Amino acid sequence: MAAARRVVAAAALAAKEYALLLPQEVEEAKLFIQQARFDVPALPAGVRPAADSGLAALAQLMDRGAPPDSVTRVADALIARIGVAEPLPSRPPSVARGAAVYRERCASCHGESGRGDGPKAKNLQGPPPADLADPAVMGGTSLLEIYRKIAIGVPGTAMPEFAEDVSEEDRWAVAAYVATLQYGGSATAAAFADVRRQIDSAIAARSEQIAFGAYLTFEQVETEVRARNAGLASELEAAFDALRTRVRRADAQELTTIRRRLLAGLERAERVVADRPSAMSLFVSSFFLLVREGFEAILIVAALMTFLAKAGAAERRRDVARGAWAAVLASLVTWALVELLFQVTPGQRGAIEGFTMLLAAAVLFYVSYWLLSKIEAAKWTAFVREKMESALSSGSGLALSAVAFLAVYREGFETILFYKALFSSGGSAGTVPVVGGMAAGAVGLVAVYVVINQLGMRVAMKPFFAVTGVMLYYMAFVFAGKGVAELQEGGLVRLTVVEGVPRIPALGIYPTVQSLALQALLLILAVVALAWAMKPSSRPASTTP
Repeated sequence: MAAARRVVAAAALAAKEYALLLPQEVEEAKLFIQQARFDVPALPAGVRPAADSGLAALAQLMDRGAPPDSVTRVADALIARIGVAEPLPSRPPSVARGAAVYRERCASCHGESGRGDGPKAKNLQGPPPADLADPAVMGGTSLLEIYRKIAIGVPGTAMPEFAEDVSEEDRWAVAAYVATLQYGGSATAAAFADVRRQIDSAIAARSEQIAFGAYLTFEQVETEVRARNAGLASELEAAFDALRTRVRRADAQELTTIRRRLLAGLERAERVVADRPSAMSLFVSSFFLLVREGFEAILIVAALMTFLAKAGAAERRRDVARGAWAAVLASLVTWALVELLFQVTPGQRGAIEGFTMLLAAAVLFYVSYWLLSKIEAAKWTAFVREKMESALSSGSGLALSAVAFLAVYREGFETILFYKALFSSGGSAGTVPVVGGMAAGAVGLVAVYVVINQLGMRVAMKPFFAVTGVMLYYMAFVFAGKGVAELQEGGLVRLTVVEGVPRIPALGIYPTVQSLALQALLLILAVVALAWAMKPSSRPASTTP
C-alpha cells in the first residue's frame, strides 16, 4: 500500500511540475517518474504491468516535450488504474501540531520561518532547500501536493521521504502549517487565499464540484466570521450558493458579477477575523501621541510665559495660566461628549468610527506638515510671538487667556480625536496597550518637564519635531486605510478588490481601490509638503550704502 501511494503521488506531482513548462520543473518531473519506477516491483501483481507501462509512457512524453494536457491525461489514467490516492483528512489538520513537527523535523534545513536558511542548509548537497515562505514558489500549491512531497520527498534534492517515520496525521499537520508560511504563519490568511484560488478554478473549469470545494474551505473560517458578523456570513453563503448553482449555465458577465461579490465579501470577512493590530504598535502610537501633544501644549504655554516676561508684563502670566486650565477642562468635557455620541448612536457606530478615523487622518497629516514647517526655532518663535503680540497689544486679560485657551484646547481636541481613532482601530483587544501607552506617555511628559524646568536642559527641537512628524504621518496613513475600511463595512463606500495587492493591516493597507486611492493621495501630498518645507527661503540680497 505504501508503494502504491508513492507511485500515485509521484505521478500526480510529475504532471503538476511538467505543466509549468520550466526547465527546472520539467527535470524535477522526470526525476519523480524515475523514482516511481523503483516502486513498481512492490506493487500488487495485478497492477504492476499497467503501472510500469504508464510510467514509461509518461517518461517518453516528457522526453519528447509533449503538451502538458497529454501528460496529465496519462497520469490521471495511471492513478485511476492503481486505484489508490491519499484521501483528504476527515477533519482539518492541526496547524499548531504541524508547527511543532515542523520545528522538530524541518526547520534545521528550511529555517524557522521557512525561507530555506536553516543551520544545515549550507552543508546540504544538491539544490538548496525551497523557500516555503515565497509566494512565487508556493503560490497555487495545494495542500495535497505539499502532503505528497512530505511523504515521498523530492528526488534530486536532500529532501527525504517521511512516509515511514512520520504518522499520516502529522504529515497532514505539517502540510497545513507549511501552507501558511507564505502568509506569515497565519492559517486564516492561508484559508482565505485558498478559497479565492478555488473560486477562480471553479469559474475557469465551470465546475460545481470545485465551487462546492471552495465553500467547504470557507467553512474553516465561517464560524468565526458568523460569530463576529452573522449578516456577512449569510451573504457569503448566498454568494457561494449562486456560484455553485450557476457556474455551468451563467454567461461570462454573470460569473464576473458573482466573482466580484464573493471577493468583496471575502475581503470584508478577512478583515473581521484577521485584522488585529499588534499590541506593540498600538502602545508606541499611544505613547507618541500623548508625548507629542502634551509636549507641544507645555511648549506653547512656556513660550507664552517667556514672552510676557521679556515684554515686561510678567504680572499677566496669571491670564495665560487661566486660559490653559480652562482649555484642559474643556478638553475633558469634549471627551465626555464624544463618548456620549458613540453611546447614543450604536447603530451608526461603525460609520462614525470610520468618519472619525478619516478626520483624524486629515488632521494628523496637517499637523505632521505643520511640524515640518516649524522645524527651525526661528519659525517657531515667530509663530508664537505673532499671536502673543496681538493679544498683549489689546491690553485685555481675556485676550491673553483666549490665546492660551485656543492653543491648548487645539492640542486637547486633537488628542481626543487621535485617541478615539486609535481606540477604534485597536478594537476591544487594543484597550490595554493604548492605555499603557498613555500611562507611559504621561511619565515621559513628567520627565521632560523635570529635564527642562529642574535641570535646565534644552530639548533638541528640530529632531523632536522631525521624529514626531514622521510618526504622525504614519498614523495618518494607517487611519486613512482603516477609516475607508470601516465605511466599506457599513456599506457607505464601495468595495472594489484589487487583486495581487497584499493586505498589511499594520499599515492600514487593504487591497481595495478606494482605500489605496486615498493612501496614494496622502503619499503624493506628503512628497509635495516635504518638498515645500525643505525649499530654501528666498531672501532679497542686501545692499551696502
